[in-house]
Amino acid sequence: MSTDDDVSTPLAALWRERRPSGPPVAHTFRSTYADRWVRFHSLPGSKRYPEFEDEYAIVLHRYNTVLDELFAGTEVFVVTVDWSDTPAGPAHYPEPRRTLHPSGVHWWTESNEDDPDPEFHTHTRLYTDRRPWQHGCVDELLRAVADDTLAEVFVTDTGLQRIHHPYDGGADVILTTAAERDHLRAKHTDWLSSQPSGL
Repeated sequence: MSTDDDVSTPLAALWRERRPSGPPVAHTFRSTYADRWVRFHSLPGSKRYPEFEDEYAIVLHRYNTVLDELFAGTEVFVVTVDWSDTPAGPAHYPEPRRTLHPSGVHWWTESNEDDPDPEFHTHTRLYTDRRPWQHGCVDELLRAVADDTLAEVFVTDTGLQRIHHPYDGGADVILTTAAERDHLRAKHTDWLSSQPSGL
């Protein structure tokens, strides 16, 4: 559940209007938008973590190729997160998010208070900035994601129509329609999972 102070932010209001099916929590996108979702793996053989610079080059190439196809010539929101025990913080593990996304402004807090013990309550706080999309402009964030030192990052256009959520091992991409998803998937068949589920 998001907190009351988020309701007044323009981006939060836009998210609620355009994406009423759920909050902007990246790991939920695959199930929330399953009919428009495709996953691309970041390394050959579905290897999860890069170990050498040539493997980082492959990871960044795959991420940026899809990001270019989604967002070239547009502006995007870049979103990062941190977590805390209370809605106002302080954040747990604020680095490397704060260093790699210094221009990120808080725009949403998604709270999970289902557990009766307050010690197990979590508050996911999202930060965003708006920038023109340029090839490679989020490479430092993408490297941190590939190393699993940063999670829940996503990039979306300013209309919130398309979403790219990189994770350690690949990227979940949400398109506007199943047909658009199928078109993008067909362009990068070598990057797909061999599993029928697409995972």
